[in-house]
Amino acid sequence: MTDLDFRQGGYPASGPQTTNLADILERVLDKGIVIAGDIKIDLLDIELLTIRLRLFVASVDTAKKAGIDWWETDPALSSHAARNALEDENRELRARLDALESKSEDMSTSEK
Repeated sequence: MTDLDFRQGGYPASGPQTTNLADILERVLDKGIVIAGDIKIDLLDIELLTIRLRLFVASVDTAKKAGIDWWETDPALSSHAARNALEDENRELRARLDALESKSEDMSTSEK
């Protein structure tokens, strides 16, 4: 009996199971993955440059569970955060303008 006949006899051929990219991404995003590394450049035992890299790949829900939600408060990434940043800047500018106007009025009344 040849190897080929044995495989056709009903026994499944063992080998690596195939997993498509979508399954892999689903698993990674569901659990999350952290990749960390340091790059250090030394010259004659003198540290010239250190770069620390940290990469966290996960779904939004998984990241929120880990306490990471910086994209919600970054004006460059969130229209809501951008709107809040503009409102804060507008409020600050109005306060500065009011302070300047009151200072100008105080100076003009003291000159009289």
